[in-house]
Amino acid sequence: MTGRPVRAASAALVLGLLAGACTGGGEPTPAEPSPTRPTASASPTESPAEESSAATPSPSETSRSPSPVSVPALFERTYRGGGLRLGAVREQTAAYTSYDVTYRSDDLTISGVLNVPAGRGPFPAVVLAHGYIDPAYYVRGQGMTRERGYLAERGFVALHVDYRNHAESSDDASMVSLLRLGYAVDVINAVHALRRTQAVPVDDDRLFLMGRSMGGGVVQTALVAQPGLVSAAAQWAPVSSRAAENFDRWIRRDPGRSGLVDAISRRFGLPEDAPRFWREMSPRTYFHRVTEPVLTVQGGSDDTCPPRWARATHRALLRAGADSTLAWYADEEHAFGPRFFGAMDRTVAFFRASSRG
Repeated sequence: MTGRPVRAASAALVLGLLAGACTGGGEPTPAEPSPTRPTASASPTESPAEESSAATPSPSETSRSPSPVSVPALFERTYRGGGLRLGAVREQTAAYTSYDVTYRSDDLTISGVLNVPAGRGPFPAVVLAHGYIDPAYYVRGQGMTRERGYLAERGFVALHVDYRNHAESSDDASMVSLLRLGYAVDVINAVHALRRTQAVPVDDDRLFLMGRSMGGGVVQTALVAQPGLVSAAAQWAPVSSRAAENFDRWIRRDPGRSGLVDAISRRFGLPEDAPRFWREMSPRTYFHRVTEPVLTVQGGSDDTCPPRWARATHRALLRAGADSTLAWYADEEHAFGPRFFGAMDRTVAFFRASSRG
């Protein structure tokens, strides 16, 4: 498709800014291990004693209207997701059929992969928000193949969203200014597309979100942007719910991104110079808007997204009055290997228990 120069240009800013890496160290393309199912899935250990953390920012901001580049700018938007189209069959098993799909997100076309269980339905459905993968190398449906297949085998429609500027999705030059807020818009519109489609038998009262790493942050933003969107949400190994912490970890400390740091400083201000901007870019500031139960799945040995972030997000959700559960796997790393199946069993049970009606 056209627009590759825009995509390459925006990658320099968008794919680094507020980054949520998917695998260890910096931001390499994530591995998708194929673990062997254990004979029994051990229960996760309880979270260790929680560390003290900075106070949750106040949600009240009164001196002016929010910036158009901010989480609150998403609150009053009209989400026009629809037009879900099934394309080529990617895979067919006894349990499900996998399709290439596209749908509308406002005036953009977003690509993705849709797994549809065998049978008549209607089926519960999960919209999947993948973690960081450089769009220059990203291919359709990359990043949550295991989760997509697992969910479909257990009777869930699973829609993997590629996001704008990824794979066959439309390029969006405004992402340079909107940062990653557009990803949350695409995820919200994916939910609306599933609700509106006649092509797939989806149960409108059993829709869920699931994101990993950067996708966990996308899910957080979607939940505060449109309360009541889904029945429940799960985030695995999520980035911080404070935008400044993500910036400090993946941008500011990277000597190769000094030019990017300078550009952000000039346009928006650094966290110490423009605290209001960074609060308004942080889902945590608006957790009082979350109405859905939230499950956070975290490995205690994660060296990409520090485990303390998951604990802090969980505490902040509880303080804001949200129904939050933290599933702690002390021996698991960022990508989850040996305990993947047990953690997915817990996630599916959480979705089923949270279903409306």
